[in-house]
Amino acid sequence: MKDNNDMPGHLARRFQQIAVAVFLAEVEDAGFDLTPVQYAALATIKANPGLDQVTLAGLIAYDRTTITGVIDRLVQKGLTERRASSRDRRARELEITDEGRKTLRAITPAVEAAQRIMLRGLTDKEANDLMRLLRKAIAAGNELSRAPLREGST
Repeated sequence: MKDNNDMPGHLARRFQQIAVAVFLAEVEDAGFDLTPVQYAALATIKANPGLDQVTLAGLIAYDRTTITGVIDRLVQKGLTERRASSRDRRARELEITDEGRKTLRAITPAVEAAQRIMLRGLTDKEANDLMRLLRKAIAAGNELSRAPLREGST
C-alpha cells in the first residue's frame, strides 16, 4: 500500500487545506471577511455583468445547488445584487455593487500575497511547472467532477 505522500488525492487535499488557510489568513489580516469561493464568485460577477447563478457556478466550477448560499452571503454583505432578468422573468441576473468593486480593489494585494505564499519554497520555474501540471491534470479530469469548469470561464 502506498504512503499518503505518494497519493495525488491526498496531496491535492492537503494543498487545498493550506491554500484555504493561507487565503483566509491574508484576507482577514487585510480586514476582510471573504472566503475563496466568495472571492471567485465576486471577481467573476464583475467580469461578467448580468450573468445568472447557473452560469456563475459553471464559470467557477462550483456545485449548482450550493452556489445560492454563496450568492446569499455576497448579497448580505452588500457586494452583489440579484435583479430580475430582462430576457427571462424567472431568471435572476447578478450584478456587482459599488461596495463589491471597492472590496475587490482593496482585497487584491492580500489575494496576490496569498498566491505567493502558497507557492513559497518553489523556484519560479518550479512554480510555473506546478501550475502547468495542475492545469493539465485538471483539464484531463474536469468532466469527472461534480462541478466541472465550463467553457468561457475565467
